[in-house]
Amino acid sequence: MKTLSVPNLLGIKHLVKQDIDLIFETADNFKEIINRPIKKVPSLRDITIANLFFENSTRTKLSFELAEKRLSADVINFSASGSSVKKGETLIDTVNNILSMKVDIIVMRHPEVGAHEFLAKHVNTKIINAGDGTHEHPTQALLDSFSIREKFGEVAGKKIVIVGDILHSRVALSNIYALQLQGAEVKVCGPTTLIPKHIESLGVSVETNLRKALEWADVANMLRVQNERMDVKFFPSTREYTQLYGINKELLNSMDSELTIMHPGPINRGVEITSDVADSDQAIILNQVENGVAVRMACIYLLASQIRQ
Repeated sequence: MKTLSVPNLLGIKHLVKQDIDLIFETADNFKEIINRPIKKVPSLRDITIANLFFENSTRTKLSFELAEKRLSADVINFSASGSSVKKGETLIDTVNNILSMKVDIIVMRHPEVGAHEFLAKHVNTKIINAGDGTHEHPTQALLDSFSIREKFGEVAGKKIVIVGDILHSRVALSNIYALQLQGAEVKVCGPTTLIPKHIESLGVSVETNLRKALEWADVANMLRVQNERMDVKFFPSTREYTQLYGINKELLNSMDSELTIMHPGPINRGVEITSDVADSDQAIILNQVENGVAVRMACIYLLASQIRQ
């Protein structure tokens, strides 16, 4: 049986193109299954998965939990807000206590960059990164690429612009890695204060004019402004940001070609995109949500298959 080249899914930067191809082939099969009347398969009936979320999450946590249950895994959920972490327990002690209950796979979101890399060096288990600080969010990038592939048939050769708060976004970095690995061209667009210095070193180009960026692109992936990660003001006002970097239907309709709109969620309607754009036929936002379950099923299944070898 084919398997991933890595023992954990810590970030897209650790994967090779063959890994992404394998994840997508597996996700194709799972997507067909979850659209049947009976949506569960017994693939992971003897596997126990712990979802450790040290940071708030709704969509990602629900998507992972649903993916795990569709595979018939046993699932336990951990929230840091009511745990011994608040009493001073270390991350390694917390995870080792959970692993002593015979848990096979850890799905973790953590506010600190590199928490998953650190944990992988100190505990013996399979780890899936569900987001670490402003660093990476690999399964979001995979489901985004999967959705582009579903829309266009392939990712190679496509032009994707990522618009918004690039500086604080783990989604942006993982998407840049994943899209380039598959042969896409990537551009980032936003206020200069929200574009990381030296981002061109990753092989992406920068455009501060939204209209120019959209006219270049086949797909626009719209990111929300992450106010919760900001300790200073990066632009004068939300209103000004929306005027310069928000997409509305009038702007979309004025384009020469039809642009595909994506968003990792949650959407700040009326800020980065208006409701008539989010709910339009050009948006594949709900497709992303559906594909997230299939892609996460694929990632979990492929890592679990390494346990059984």
